[in-house]
Amino acid sequence: MSLLTEVTRNPLDPEYREAAERRSQAGHSRRRWGPGTVAVAAIAVLLGVATTWSVLALRAPQPSALAAREVLAGQIDERSAEVERLRERSAELTDEIAAFQEQALSASDSPLLDRLAADSVASGAAAVRGEGLRITLEDAEQVAGDEDPDSRVRDSDLQIVVNGLWASGAEAIAVNGQRLATTTAIRTAGDAILVDVVPLVGPYTIEAVGDPQDLQTRLARTSGGQLLAVLQSTYGIRTQVSSQRALDLPSAATTTLRSARLPDGVEIVPGTRDPGPSGVALGSGTLAPDDAHDSEGDL
Repeated sequence: MSLLTEVTRNPLDPEYREAAERRSQAGHSRRRWGPGTVAVAAIAVLLGVATTWSVLALRAPQPSALAAREVLAGQIDERSAEVERLRERSAELTDEIAAFQEQALSASDSPLLDRLAADSVASGAAAVRGEGLRITLEDAEQVAGDEDPDSRVRDSDLQIVVNGLWASGAEAIAVNGQRLATTTAIRTAGDAILVDVVPLVGPYTIEAVGDPQDLQTRLARTSGGQLLAVLQSTYGIRTQVSSQRALDLPSAATTTLRSARLPDGVEIVPGTRDPGPSGVALGSGTLAPDDAHDSEGDL
């Protein structure tokens, strides 16, 4: 007990106590802010200021870079305005061509005009309005730091659903406002899904014109309808199918006719001049079938 009492009352070793007393009697004290410490602090401040100035100088845009950026921005604005002007002009010319076709064929060949209207819808050359289905596909919710590529909508998913709608009797289809024609391709480029050359951003909305109930019933029997169920139940991709009373689908990009000729037994539309033996004359130009391609037609 005496040892415990001694340790409790005097925890400091006697030698340490004596050393502390001698230091106190001698008046020795440590200088916390000596000349060396001040010099080190000043150097640290100078280094910090120099580093900050260097970073700001490197990040500051150079006058030449600013000038080049302004030039590029101006060129982009000019080209965008020119593209918009040409797009409007193309739409005007398309309307004029349609009016001329209707005027030329309405009096002489009404069945041909009806066939042309039906083909325009099938090829995507004409805008379509009517009831139909709207299908929405949206990527599954991603966990930060743990992204699963299978939880994202792929181009193949859109392809299968679109093919299922065609097989179900859809008259016209558009994806995110991009009309699908006979030559339209749905593919991927990096992380983006392209319809022809137009990049799409999710959620992806597929609109199909046709009888809603009939389309939905038939789609459920196709691989496209089965895929929608699998995407939602297995991969967490959110899908929604709804009937719409009115859908407005724009026309697709105008295709360019490179080579064509009339099939055997088909008469030239009355009012056109004799094409001669080598081609079909339409207005002031002649389409020769063998000039560019040896085929019936190339779109």
